[in-house]
Amino acid sequence: MKNKGVPSLSKSLKINFKAWRILFKEYPHILLSNIFVAIWGALSPYVGIYLAARVIDELSSGKDKNTIILLVAATLVAEAIIALLTALLKKYKNTQSAGMYYKIENIYTRKLLNTDFATVDDPKTQELLTTIRQNRNGGGWGIYRMIYDVEQLVSALFSALGGISLTITLFTQAVPENAGDFVVLNNPLFIIAIIAAMVIITCTAPLLDSKAQSYYAKLAGTLNLGNRLHGHFGQVCAEKRYAEDVRVYRQHVYCEKYGNDKTTTFGTKGTFSKYSKGPVGVLFAISAAISEVFTFIVYVFVCLKAWAGAFGIGAVTQYVSAVTKLSGSFSNILRTFGEIKNNAPFLQLELDFLELPDKLKSGEEHVEQLADDDYEVEFKNVSFKYPGTDIYALKNVNIKFGQGRKLAVVGRNGSGKTTFIKLLCRLYDPTEGTILLNGKDIREYDIIEYERVFSVVFQDFALFAMPLGENVATSAEYDMKKVEDCLNKAGFSERLASWKDGLNTVLYKELTEKGVEISGGEAQKIAIARALYKGAPIVVLDEPTAALDPIAESEIYANFNSIVEKKTAIYISHRLSSCRFCDNIAVFDSGEMVQYGTHAELLSDKDGLYSQLWNAQAQYYNKKED
Repeated sequence: MKNKGVPSLSKSLKINFKAWRILFKEYPHILLSNIFVAIWGALSPYVGIYLAARVIDELSSGKDKNTIILLVAATLVAEAIIALLTALLKKYKNTQSAGMYYKIENIYTRKLLNTDFATVDDPKTQELLTTIRQNRNGGGWGIYRMIYDVEQLVSALFSALGGISLTITLFTQAVPENAGDFVVLNNPLFIIAIIAAMVIITCTAPLLDSKAQSYYAKLAGTLNLGNRLHGHFGQVCAEKRYAEDVRVYRQHVYCEKYGNDKTTTFGTKGTFSKYSKGPVGVLFAISAAISEVFTFIVYVFVCLKAWAGAFGIGAVTQYVSAVTKLSGSFSNILRTFGEIKNNAPFLQLELDFLELPDKLKSGEEHVEQLADDDYEVEFKNVSFKYPGTDIYALKNVNIKFGQGRKLAVVGRNGSGKTTFIKLLCRLYDPTEGTILLNGKDIREYDIIEYERVFSVVFQDFALFAMPLGENVATSAEYDMKKVEDCLNKAGFSERLASWKDGLNTVLYKELTEKGVEISGGEAQKIAIARALYKGAPIVVLDEPTAALDPIAESEIYANFNSIVEKKTAIYISHRLSSCRFCDNIAVFDSGEMVQYGTHAELLSDKDGLYSQLWNAQAQYYNKKED
């Protein structure tokens, strides 16, 4: 995903200000601490410059000793106070900026958690977020750069103000009339010419810098790809999941070949090397050279005026330092404006992500709490196409279920089974038709209340590196007996009994060495227990035994009724043996529900898809079906 080019400065400032407000709303002290440090760091050096100039003046003119002692004491006290306040402000800044990466990630995560699943599930959204992260991690673009630019701009502005206050007298103090040819230094045209030369040089250097930086901004996509390739080939041999293949097929040789290739992105003959040796390097070199010319002009002008008697030696140090800092400040202002322009397209990508619209609108109706969990769901002429495609994933589905019944949904891969569940849970809204809960369109219900009706174990479920009990309850505080009961129903009690820390056992080793690695089947049992703990009236299990061995699968189905109790249950499965435990079976094919009935009814239809699928799997069943 590419940015849309560098916008104008005014538009760039608007983009930056918009991003600034978002960050300030979430973490105000990050920006405030940076601004305070910038202001203090910009102004405090001028105190030392001014006092040092006064001390030198007193020493060179042989004036009162007590005055010199007083000035030296004032300088030392001022420097001590400046050092103390600088340390305190930097501590404030460092404290607030700690964990910057995770704070910015938290902004992204919060957006994802509060955005429609349909938007999150869209590949374009994932591509956008990936690009944002690569821009940040590779070139430091986006909000990261904005924070730095804010600090640099504030620092430069206040530094310029301080420089102006100590520089004005350089041009107003006249050379004595008896200074001979040096009187020309008083000529307004000469002064204007000197100021013009300083301004031109001051502006040229940062403009060249910004032009050089713009090449890096344009190469952000190349940098991102290079980082991805470098990260992949650099880490593949260290990844446990690749270990067997790497050794058997000697893939490390290929990785080494890529790593030693000098023509890759970061190689000595690669893209960035060429630019660094070419236009980028030339621009940076000219910018540095021009800055030295400015220093030369300042020294010559100040020294000539001092030589002619316009001011003393102490003033020379003041003016040289102040003018140099003033020029540097204006250069930084222009350089920062250039960075703001270059960074604007990357910031815009982040704003585009944070402003992704929600398409699913929550209704206002409350879901009625029924004591007997007597909820009925009906699909009426429901069809659905995923965004960006004209192909129907579901077509004209009509089905009614609920009231404690058990429904199996079966079919080949890609037949629409999982899409059916996503619509049921209102992760998506139908393209056509209506889904009803107790006779009312589910779009009329408060979406949070509607979600509470369902406990779901998705095919690609996730467990987290935290204690087992918290994984099941999805909470730090939970009912231990209820958790243990749910784990027992899911067939996990024997494994739980072998752990000395019981429910406090941390899953996986990501956060602690004491963590326990679990198999896919064990993880699936925990996920089933989590669905049971939620206690929703409708339980949805998408491939609930896919990772279980035949014995564990048999246990799940043997305890089928005790697991779901009187709740409505929907099973998505490739293993048709699960269908024997269900009241009704819906058979999907190419997005359509082609059959519906009991196991016996569907099996009796020898030409039906269900009978074909059953017979294809019959060799794996211990018990033959007539």
